[in-house]
Amino acid sequence: MPFSHLGLSAPLLRAVAARKYLTPTPIQTAAIPAVLGGGDVWACAQTGSGKTAAFALPLLQKLATTRRERGRLVRALILAPTRELAAQIGESLRNYAQFLTEPLKTLVVYGGVSINPQMMALGGGADIIVATPGRLLDLIDHNAVSLSAVSVLVLDEADRLLELGFTAELTRILALLPARRQSLLFSATFPPSVEALAAGLLRNPLRLEIPAEPATTPDILQRAIEVDPLRRTQLLRHLVQENKWSRVLVFLATKYATEHVAEKLRKAGLAATAFHGELSQGARTQALADFKAAKIQVLLTTDLAARGIDIIELPAVVNFDLPRSAVDYLHRIGRTGRAGESGVALNFISAGTHAHFCLIEKRHGLDLPREQIEGFEPIETELPSPPTGGIKGRRKSKKDKLREAAAGRAERPADSPATKKFSWPRLR
Repeated sequence: MPFSHLGLSAPLLRAVAARKYLTPTPIQTAAIPAVLGGGDVWACAQTGSGKTAAFALPLLQKLATTRRERGRLVRALILAPTRELAAQIGESLRNYAQFLTEPLKTLVVYGGVSINPQMMALGGGADIIVATPGRLLDLIDHNAVSLSAVSVLVLDEADRLLELGFTAELTRILALLPARRQSLLFSATFPPSVEALAAGLLRNPLRLEIPAEPATTPDILQRAIEVDPLRRTQLLRHLVQENKWSRVLVFLATKYATEHVAEKLRKAGLAATAFHGELSQGARTQALADFKAAKIQVLLTTDLAARGIDIIELPAVVNFDLPRSAVDYLHRIGRTGRAGESGVALNFISAGTHAHFCLIEKRHGLDLPREQIEGFEPIETELPSPPTGGIKGRRKSKKDKLREAAAGRAERPADSPATKKFSWPRLR
């Protein structure tokens, strides 16, 4: 089915052609008519399947047919969990809207930069705001924007937004939105822990679950390489040089580790840099831009870059440290093998992480052969005592502790103030 059969207008079809989209992906084929129809949509599709276009194209068409009222009003709100994803969505919207007869005012707002220019840009309102939850609430507190006229709400990477770490912020935002609105949830994964929360946000939604099929499954070669922890940096350098990867995205567990390994690689002659949440927004933007432009060969990152970031023709992803969550494994490796390209995802496995990787394999139906690279064969063979925290490992993160505290409060009586703090606004 071509894009012309999905009900899109001529300017949007022209934009699609300019982006060299030949035929719609399964999620686009299913979601675009559904969004145009005006109902709530709950969409789950694999990484790299074109979810942004699936909600952005019909959203632009709906807004292009009506005019915005004067004032500090917003007609459509798109929430994203990270600044980088928000910026990427904004860029996609501008590309898709470039041939519309009447231009739409689209603003991207996120933290880490001065709020004043964003407040000035919001003068007169906007057709679409793409925002991270925290900065949106800052703007609301400054009376820079009103959400009373929002007709469409989009949660991109919805499972991440619906985690307890964002619950308090989302509760405030949802309370300011009109009860009668169209709500769209898009993500590659919806763990059971957020299913109930997602269901409470939607009214009789059309649920779209696009299974991975051989024809559409990303072409990603997954490998598991056994190596001692202290030899991982040397092995990473060896693999980058041996495979002549133009770029490689490497995931590590901590911000300190990204800086530490990046410094070692730079001393070894590789163009490497760290990418994490403690960098200034300018540094984050520059690092990502340089990596996309192949000015940086190795980008060492935390899970900050695991969600939604589209890097064209990325040949390889390396899990230097395994993800704590099995769900995050899919998001990490999904940065490669996008848009019909092939890629490779390498996992470094040590004696201490072998059991954890087995759990990840079980969750995703994998059974990868264990490899050893000549010259980097592991020496450590003793396994530590079995982990007690399930697939996420033994040490609890700050967010895990927040989740447990929230869960404890949720068990209090219904009239408990703590329970009310984490309740969702009722749909009227």
